[in-house]
Amino acid sequence: MKRIALIGLFIGLFIFICLLIWQGVLDVLKLLLASGWGLLWLPVVWVPCFIPFAQSWRWCFPPDQKPRLPQAVLGIWLCRSINTMLPVATIGGEIVKARLIALGGGNANTATASVVVDKTIQACAVVVWGLIGVALLVYQEADNNLAMLATTGFIIISVAVTVFIYIQKAGIFGFLTKVGGSLIKTDSWAGLSQNAKIVDENIRIIYQNKQRILFATALKTTGFIVQTGELWLACYLLGIPLNLVEALLLKSLTSTISDVAFIIPNAYGIQEGAYMMVGALLGIKPDLALALSLAIRVREFTIDPAGLLVWHQIETRRLLQRQPS
Repeated sequence: MKRIALIGLFIGLFIFICLLIWQGVLDVLKLLLASGWGLLWLPVVWVPCFIPFAQSWRWCFPPDQKPRLPQAVLGIWLCRSINTMLPVATIGGEIVKARLIALGGGNANTATASVVVDKTIQACAVVVWGLIGVALLVYQEADNNLAMLATTGFIIISVAVTVFIYIQKAGIFGFLTKVGGSLIKTDSWAGLSQNAKIVDENIRIIYQNKQRILFATALKTTGFIVQTGELWLACYLLGIPLNLVEALLLKSLTSTISDVAFIIPNAYGIQEGAYMMVGALLGIKPDLALALSLAIRVREFTIDPAGLLVWHQIETRRLLQRQPS
């Protein structure tokens, strides 16, 4: 998996560099610098989306085991920081998110189940968010052919997510440990297999409450919508006149394209290409669209590195506490 992530990173950075060279590195930088220090407000405007994302994840826990909201927000932050800054194919952050709950005294099996379902709910929310963008694309009469193509793509993704949910319900972790046990002979495997069965059962229990899943999906979608504030402010700073509907359309389609390309860390190159492609439908020049994508990445140099530092501090403190005095 790490090798695949590194290959994806190389491909993404290659596309990213090619787009910068094509539009002119200095020209794009001039557009960004013209915005001044106002770009530093973009991460501030983006941060509120942590709340609905954290609340959505909390709905994946039994009522008596829900983490506190600050703890859930911290988990979402660390997860995003790791998935953004490290080549972990968007999986490493989920592991840390579950680990945070376990370190805080929560049940590790319950935390693992919650993370698996939360990741699935995120995929469902991406489809909903993408379909909102398609609906706005049709409303704007920007490109009906693209709308049809995108709708077909989201239908395929929906089928894939549905299949993944059924696999989870069938006991994916129990199956994997059974296969692993047949290949690796060790006394500790029996305990691992038992934990896997508990995780599978917890996953099935979560999915039994369909109302909870729908509510969590709605919250996650709300988080995506809140992120549009960051895009609208970036457009304002760069002098791009977009109304609310156009901003929602642009944010929806570009973010869903980036999410679908999860194998490329942080969607390097993919996000930039998406902004240039969708931006063209709204009359945004390619160099401005590229500058807009780079402006959105400002939080990757502020919020995400800080998250890695916090994660390092948490793990360091745990190691120090385990050392004999």
